Amino acid sequence: MPTLNSFGTRSDLRVGGQSVEIYSLPALERAGFAGVSRLPYSMKILLENLLRREDNAFVKTDDIRAVAEWNATAALEKEISFMPARVLLQDFTGVPCVVDLAAMRDAVVALNGDATRVNPLQPVELVIDHSVQVDYFGRPDAFALNAELEFSRNRERYAFLRWGQRAFNNFAAVPPDTGIVHQVNIEHLARVVFSATVDGRTVAYPDTVVGTDSHTTMVNGLGVVGWGVGGIEAEAAMLGQPSSMLIPKVIGVRLTGAMPRGATATDLVLTITEMLRKKGVVGTFVEFFGEGLGALTIADRATLGNMCPEYGATVAIFPIDDMTLDYLRLTGRSAEQVTLVEEYAKAQGLFRTASTPDAIYSEVVSLDMTTVEPSLAGPKRPQDRVSLKKAKSAFALALPGMQVAPKGGTATAKAATAVAVADPVVDALDHGAVVIAAITSCTNTSNPSVMIGAGLVAKKAVEKGLIRQPWVKSSLAPGSKVVTEYLNAAGLTPYLDQLGFNLVGYGCTTCIGNSGPLPDEVAATIREKGLVVASVLSGNRNFEGRIQQDVRANYLASPPLVVAYALAGWITKDLTTEPLGNDTAGQPVYLRDIWPTEQELQETMLKAVTSEMFRRTYADVYRGDERWQNLQVPEGSRFTWDPDSTYIRKPTFLEGMTMTPPVARDITGMRVLALLGDSVTTDHISPAGSIKVDSPAGKYLIEKGVKPADFNSYGARRGNHEVMVRGTFANTRLRNQLAPGTEGGWTLYQAGPEERREGVPAEPVQMSIYDASVQYIAAGVPLLVIAGKEYGSGSSRDWAAKGTQLLGVKAVIAESFERIHRSNLTNMGVLPLQFKAGETAASLKLTGTEAFSLIGVADTLVARGDVRVVARAADGSTKEFTVTCRIDTPEELVAFRHGGILPYVVRQLVART
Repeated sequence: MPTLNSFGTRSDLRVGGQSVEIYSLPALERAGFAGVSRLPYSMKILLENLLRREDNAFVKTDDIRAVAEWNATAALEKEISFMPARVLLQDFTGVPCVVDLAAMRDAVVALNGDATRVNPLQPVELVIDHSVQVDYFGRPDAFALNAELEFSRNRERYAFLRWGQRAFNNFAAVPPDTGIVHQVNIEHLARVVFSATVDGRTVAYPDTVVGTDSHTTMVNGLGVVGWGVGGIEAEAAMLGQPSSMLIPKVIGVRLTGAMPRGATATDLVLTITEMLRKKGVVGTFVEFFGEGLGALTIADRATLGNMCPEYGATVAIFPIDDMTLDYLRLTGRSAEQVTLVEEYAKAQGLFRTASTPDAIYSEVVSLDMTTVEPSLAGPKRPQDRVSLKKAKSAFALALPGMQVAPKGGTATAKAATAVAVADPVVDALDHGAVVIAAITSCTNTSNPSVMIGAGLVAKKAVEKGLIRQPWVKSSLAPGSKVVTEYLNAAGLTPYLDQLGFNLVGYGCTTCIGNSGPLPDEVAATIREKGLVVASVLSGNRNFEGRIQQDVRANYLASPPLVVAYALAGWITKDLTTEPLGNDTAGQPVYLRDIWPTEQELQETMLKAVTSEMFRRTYADVYRGDERWQNLQVPEGSRFTWDPDSTYIRKPTFLEGMTMTPPVARDITGMRVLALLGDSVTTDHISPAGSIKVDSPAGKYLIEKGVKPADFNSYGARRGNHEVMVRGTFANTRLRNQLAPGTEGGWTLYQAGPEERREGVPAEPVQMSIYDASVQYIAAGVPLLVIAGKEYGSGSSRDWAAKGTQLLGVKAVIAESFERIHRSNLTNMGVLPLQFKAGETAASLKLTGTEAFSLIGVADTLVARGDVRVVARAADGSTKEFTVTCRIDTPEELVAFRHGGILPYVVRQLVART
């Protein structure tokens, strides 16, 4: 951590009787930068990061000046570098990260380098949370059965991660059945302020993090600047490669007032998501301020930070204040750590009090929290908020666009009937039936107020004789074992169990798509009738095809509302005016009758949630159970690849590379693999859920001797590129305009005259996207994807870029990109290009049947520069248009010229050897 210290900011700070070294922001202000104290909190963190890392290579004095003199209203195109204090992984993204690191060691050795150069230089913490599935539910032993299945399916992956723990420095893995990564992060891993020994001196600095999950921003609620990145960018950060970024705009969100009775933090975050998505904050930093902060707990703030990707910002930060310190004490952090956080934050001007002047922001938007009302979001996007009182009518409006050729006429929403007890007859199912009710996801299970609220709703419902509707698959999957402890302490677990909300696992489950199968008779009825049924989950994502393949309408809601909809059984029931059911005396019971009062909530939380629970839960968090301890772990610093493995295979990204980057050339003769519309998510591009038997990935696994019952999920197979490339664009809800009338991974294969050969169709023919790509690659034809707005929104899924590259796609032209996916494409050597404002594929009359050429890639390509596109139709006519290169920084362009960031880093490591 050497620094030139050009501005003389290195200082000593006394903390708890000891001296620590800091890079003082007030000292920088005294050195002549008068605006430092009024910088947004997040900009101060970036500024300290630069001061501490000034080396005249990655960080120059001009970079520090640019941030210190930040002009809130100026359009900035200044590139800076950022190096996080640590890297956070979950297992779906963590396994391919470790696979890549193992492959990088092999590549370094092949180039006569030192394999040990491939080692994390700062803490890397992985939490296994994405693999547990809800196969069993509504029974006391559901957790034990699901955990056993999880280990049986993922033993090879888990042994590989254990190998990674031994083989790499600074790498630790939290075992399965412990919690969800972001909840474990805020409750235990986050330091808020770091301290490290450098050259015999203790240096204190802000805790910052990049994580391979887009919801890494949940830790923003604790005052920790961090965001989601793709696995390939995370790998580079582990190995000492800073992230390249443009100095961001910072949008201030002024919060006033307090939420009314009946509104929850979930309702607040859905309101903010809707508001900021409409505002347009993609690529910006969002910072919350105002007197309303005093009404929000850290758990509430973490909920707002968690859904930052859903409104499109990079971070959604809160400052450190007394609430932060209280939370650190509650969650069992040491007194010494709390003191360090307090003293450091106050010394650096990072500590908020009621008298702290507001920072200067690029723009300010305001929300009066007294206007927040009970809400859901859906049925397809998290930004589509629906007031609870309008949920019934909103579903009826959305239904025609979701129906799928129902047998027996046009779909209409059935008016729900209130019942307390119903026969489990699936023939009663109709459009709008709620078939999944899941209390899931770190978004909400980290918040005691909504979890205890759900328990109190269950308690009152049971006392009145209400039951869950028989077609509802209900589940409880907390993000931490602490949740189980305080629900038990409050005496609420038995009531949740009685309504079918038995513990199913500690992990993401339904929110990531691991909802498991619906009961056979329910699934069969849905398919036979062509029903549009619903899920209600306390998660953050509800994209098409993500939650469950048979469920087309998916709604995000607070945990108490999840319980309420399990009782009602229908999204077509207005919970504000219609009864949930009848009590034991036959009298109607309404939601208002079982909703807890604020006093009940507060009294229960005070009694049930204790600091000792957190200390006990996290005392030995890395140990794991007997299954974890007894895994057979491979030996050696280099991994021995098993050619017969269907889980872990050596990837091909670095095969045959040399120390010289490839020669840049214009790309000609491109064919369109997919012509897509708006809001194509990374779930559409690289699904994480179940693998269909008749899909290319399913056929591959069967050929390898894997039975369909053992397929596991795409997410669990991310260590095998052969599965993942076959799963790219395989989402069952993908609609490729080249293959009209189809859903799923289909395209139109179009062989030009020069591409035709024996065994290749002479005329255009529909086939799977994977099969078409194999044909194109064999013929040496580069491929192109064309898309609409918000391409790549959703999860920070690097396989959405890796799979794209392996399919032979050289460029993507879209109307706009989500931040992380744009970066991932660049880092995999796929060129992201953006239509000019006002231009689209439709306005340019592109059909996807043309042959495309990209002119200017070879010698004139610059970050944010123009690229000329030539489209040649079958009749020989051409049209030309210009697009913007969305390689955003010069450093990104360097990595792109190397074929991606992995070969770029490998060449650097070998050169240092």
